[in-house]
Amino acid sequence: MRSPRAAGILLHPTSLAGRFGIGDLGPAAFEFCESLAAAGQTYWQMLPVTPTGYGDSPYSSFSAFAGSTHLISPERLFDDGLIDRGFVDARPDFPNDRVDYGWVVDWKGQMLRRAYGDFQNAGGDLRNEFDAFCGEQASWLEDYALYRSLKASRGDSAWFQWPDELRARHDDALAQATSDLADRIREEKFYQFLFYRQWTALHSHANSRGLKLIGDIPIFVAVDSCDVWRHQDEFKLNGDGSPRVVAGVPPDHFSSTGQRWGNPICDWDVMAANGFEWWIARFRKMLEMFDIIRVDHFRGFVAMWEVPGPDETAENGQWAHVPGSEIFRALTDALGELPVIAEDLGGITPEVDALREEFGFPGMRILEYGFGGDSANRDLPHNYVANTVAYTGTHDNDTVVGWFKSLGRRTRRHALEYLGTRSVRGINWHMIRALYESIADTVLVPMQDVLGLGSDARMNTPATTQGNWQWRMSNHAFNEDLTERLRALSELYGRR
Repeated sequence: MRSPRAAGILLHPTSLAGRFGIGDLGPAAFEFCESLAAAGQTYWQMLPVTPTGYGDSPYSSFSAFAGSTHLISPERLFDDGLIDRGFVDARPDFPNDRVDYGWVVDWKGQMLRRAYGDFQNAGGDLRNEFDAFCGEQASWLEDYALYRSLKASRGDSAWFQWPDELRARHDDALAQATSDLADRIREEKFYQFLFYRQWTALHSHANSRGLKLIGDIPIFVAVDSCDVWRHQDEFKLNGDGSPRVVAGVPPDHFSSTGQRWGNPICDWDVMAANGFEWWIARFRKMLEMFDIIRVDHFRGFVAMWEVPGPDETAENGQWAHVPGSEIFRALTDALGELPVIAEDLGGITPEVDALREEFGFPGMRILEYGFGGDSANRDLPHNYVANTVAYTGTHDNDTVVGWFKSLGRRTRRHALEYLGTRSVRGINWHMIRALYESIADTVLVPMQDVLGLGSDARMNTPATTQGNWQWRMSNHAFNEDLTERLRALSELYGRR
């Protein structure tokens, strides 16, 4: 189903300003909603908000259902009487422009343990809310709390390194662990209760201001995740829990050996026999949290490049069919029409286009990809179709300012000519205007491009492991001048 013309901002909550080392679900998030509404925006798009694992990437999570406790707001815990002012005021001297995950993990761990200690002595409405949450979310929460408790009790080792009876989920071993770790399990549940309580408040506030939240659902999960541990038969694993095959992409002009991503791959035959229950549960949870879902790596629902698990490169992989039409038919049968954005970037085949069109999902266009070639480039605005979501760039791209500085002379000249300007100054606003005036129903702009920031504000550089996911905006950066400028564009091009 097509959406009316509208616009929005891509900003992960960790990038919000604040005093506690990382953006969170507190006052800055509510203020950002107010700024979006003032700017005539409709959408706030985020990256995954699940618990980050190794490398701090939101795309490598311990769970597809749990929330990241890094996003829990200290100020809101103080308002709830769960931590004291002295602890809040004694916070470390966190950097303002970057997330230092080492500090954040340590300090927020202390904060959550204090909150749980105070909660133990609480009663009344908060305890009743907690009990109700545990009952409503039991289908994933029980396993997740046990998984995180077992990891903590075993030095954070991966589930496939646990003793055989725990790795293979023997009933008696799980029952004994649940008894032995009962208080820690309750504590993990409490942390999720805090996250979802704050999340629900933010989501409700956003909707009350006419905003819709766009979430991101990765097609892959981490091998060391509760999901793979809980559903080992639904992934292509060896008997010891190691992956038989892992995800990646074949060799191309970017890499002669391809890319080995390392994620385990679904056993689609087993999932089909189970009615794709795990996927239905994932989408149902996402639709509780978000108004629209961006499906990452949509082409993976047609075919995946499967690399032998022991291989260190992706050269010996092969394409394996994925029953995408069957999957999305099961999802729509269970959940109704899906408000989905298909991330159809990269080497897209006719089969991928056919799957997207079968369900009416809008695809994506990236303006940074449009220049330097010929006029038929699909990422140039004159080639857009209406049922499209257009971006200046994504979290994986350089900022517009950084990207433009890196261009060769020919591509730079093409971009300036296409955008109708001779001036490099304000190149980000020339790009934003080109999207706003296009036929694309939806336009989404990374916050860094609204602010006109350079490469040092880039969120992620693919195929690197250092310095990613750390950028934060400064206090009051999204000021009245910027909101008025976006609002004027929204009104001028019918996107308000």
